[in-house]
Amino acid sequence: MERISILIVEDDIRLGELLQEYLQEQNFSVELEHHGGQAVHRILEEIPDLVVLDLMLPGKDGLSICRDIRHRYKGLILMLTSRKTDVDQIVGLELGADDYVTKPVD
Repeated sequence: MERISILIVEDDIRLGELLQEYLQEQNFSVELEHHGGQAVHRILEEIPDLVVLDLMLPGKDGLSICRDIRHRYKGLILMLTSRKTDVDQIVGLELGADDYVTKPVD
């Protein structure tokens, strides 16, 4: 059985590693990207089943990444961010995110 692949785009290295460790324990194949400027290339080259995307990233923000990939990437996009305003959530979903979750997650 092929494992589901996940790319976590998160600039908080410790948080990214914790998420990666937890998801790998659940039998997912997980890769990390810490720089927004490289995320578009990695997503379109690797084509993971799911992208977990932070909004505040160095190089390129998560909203721009979502906008840039959505028309070419058909997988799932989960925005996981500390930005909690309704406007951010609406914009994220309108740009093509499949879900929007705020940190810290309960």
